[in-house]
Amino acid sequence: MRKFRWGTAMGRALAVLLAALLLPGPLLAAPQARARGPVLVVGDSLSAEHNIPRGTGWVSLLERKLQAEPSLARPVVNASISGETSAGALTRLPALLEKHRPSVLVIELGGNDALRGLAPAQLEANLRRMVELGTAAGARVLLLGIDVPPNYGPAYRERLRRTYEGLAQRQGVALVPFFLEGVALEEGLMQADGLHPNAAAQPRLLDNVWPALRPLL
Repeated sequence: MRKFRWGTAMGRALAVLLAALLLPGPLLAAPQARARGPVLVVGDSLSAEHNIPRGTGWVSLLERKLQAEPSLARPVVNASISGETSAGALTRLPALLEKHRPSVLVIELGGNDALRGLAPAQLEANLRRMVELGTAAGARVLLLGIDVPPNYGPAYRERLRRTYEGLAQRQGVALVPFFLEGVALEEGLMQADGLHPNAAAQPRLLDNVWPALRPLL
């Protein structure tokens, strides 16, 4: 029988395996810990609990949902700001990624850009850069698409829809085509301004997000 030698290729491979098994627990757990990084939500008033009680927004409901499922439990960081635009969020994003090191980045933006008449091409450029930054930081990205009131005209609304669909397809990221599906224009689910969902609508918003978010966790 041939005597085993550590100098052989097989010996070196076994040595590497043995060294890995002897590594301290925290080092072995590092990849899993990264995968369990927080969900970072960067959005506007639709995600910032605008004019509804604290803790009732869809992001807060998401955090409670995750904590209730041990296999999915992780923190949720809500970095949404009422009135936020894609340009403003893009400026804030690098620091947020560096601080929180998220495993998933949810981008809910565009409504304020549209209300200000920003060209869809510029909105797409800002969102694309955010997606690129999130992906480069190791996060899986989910885009939440928005719509505008009918008075903006069908051409603008179609360009806006294609902005999200095209970006998600080209960048290979998950998409919820219309975040306010089943909520916008529904009696009893919108605030008096007709733009913001009320507290009763927040579980529906989470239901819209969850099917696309769940596979990323």
